Parts: sequence; structure tokens; C-alpha cells
Amino acid sequence: MAQDMNRPSPRAPLMLTLARWHIWLGWLVGVPITMWLATGLLMVSRPIDEVRGDHLRRAAPPAPLVLPGSAIAAPGAQLKDMRVTMQNGRAVAILTTLDGAVRRVDFATGAALPALDAATARALVAQRIIGGDTAERVTLFPATSTPFDFRRPLAVWQVALADGTNVYVGRDTGEIEAVRTRWWRAFDLAWGLHIMDLSEREDTSHPVLILFAALGLTGAVIGCVLMFRRRKARAAS
Repeated sequence: MAQDMNRPSPRAPLMLTLARWHIWLGWLVGVPITMWLATGLLMVSRPIDEVRGDHLRRAAPPAPLVLPGSAIAAPGAQLKDMRVTMQNGRAVAILTTLDGAVRRVDFATGAALPALDAATARALVAQRIIGGDTAERVTLFPATSTPFDFRRPLAVWQVALADGTNVYVGRDTGEIEAVRTRWWRAFDLAWGLHIMDLSEREDTSHPVLILFAALGLTGAVIGCVLMFRRRKARAAS
């Protein structure tokens, strides 16, 4: 009975093999992991706006877009932006005013064009999106309460397709503004977890993220030091 108790477990060789593999993998990936963590800590240590130098720009009062001789971009129109595109064979100007309102007009005449209805949004998706003819429902969302996977202050029609894709069509722009597949939503969630910002998924520099990045880097550096110590101890024995 005593001999059975002292007999090595059949799992011991496997565990020793895994331990050796773990050590060698540690040598192989320890340096790049430490590098990734160090560079990651550097990148999250400052807000991206400061990295880009946006904080150095002096604020300028908004100036309306004015085009001499244009009835669309007249001084009283208070336009912030004008984008010209082709829709149904005619040139259409998509206008954004200084207060954020969006509308579209015929570029040649300046006549206002009506907002898109559900049927037109569905037809547009069927025409321009692969699989767009499998729409299951069309829902209008106002600019003040758009879905989380859109996150823009723009009134849109959400055209939900059979495969789980959401296509967003601007009610006042007549354009496809975004396509959100199931994989996009999974990626968006993973990104939020990666930067530890599940609310807006845009803040890449905040105290919680910086703290855990620093802790991860510290653990990686200690792990690399311990690998050298383990190697010296094995050589001495």
C-alpha cells in the first residue's frame, strides 16, 4: 500500500511537459507581451484629443457657409455644411445648419425635398445592400433617441434584415448612413471591454484603464524577471 502511495501519478509526466512548454512559451511571448503592455500604457496615458493637438486650437466662432450667387448657401441660410450627391438621377444637396438641423434640397432649383418614408427607405436598402430585400421591419428613430449601435444625433430609419444586420437610412438625408452587422455589434462590445468603456465606447484614456494597464505591465515585468531567476536556479542545481 505504501509503495502505491509513493508511485508517481500517471499525470505527473504530462504536467511536467506542460510546465516546460509554459516556460519556453514564456520566453517567447514575454518580451512582446511586455512591449504591448508598455506601449498600450503609453497610448492610454493621455487623451486622444491631446495627442492630436486639438487642445492647442483656439476656439473660433462658427461662421456660416456662404456661396456668392447661390440661393441654397445664401447668408441667411446659416449653413454649416453642404454635401452634394446624386439621388435617383438628380443632384441633391444635403444641408446641415449651424444648429445641427439636416435637410435636403434639389441642387439645381433649391426646392425642398420631402423626408423619406418607410417604403422608400426599405426600397433603398433593397437596391443598395446585398440581402437588403429580406427586410423584416422598418422603424423610425428620432435624432434624440437613436439606437446604441448608431450613436449619432440624426433621425434615421432602422431597416432590420433577416440575418440580423441593421441598416440605417437618414430620414432627412436620403442616404444609407450606417450598416451594422452582428459581427460589428460583437466587435463594438469587444472594443468597449478592451478600453473599459461600455457606456460610450470612445474614452481611451480614463483612470480605470490606466490603472489596469499599469498593473498588467508591472505583472509582465515581474514575470520576465522571475524567468531569469528560475533559469539561474536550475543552472545552479
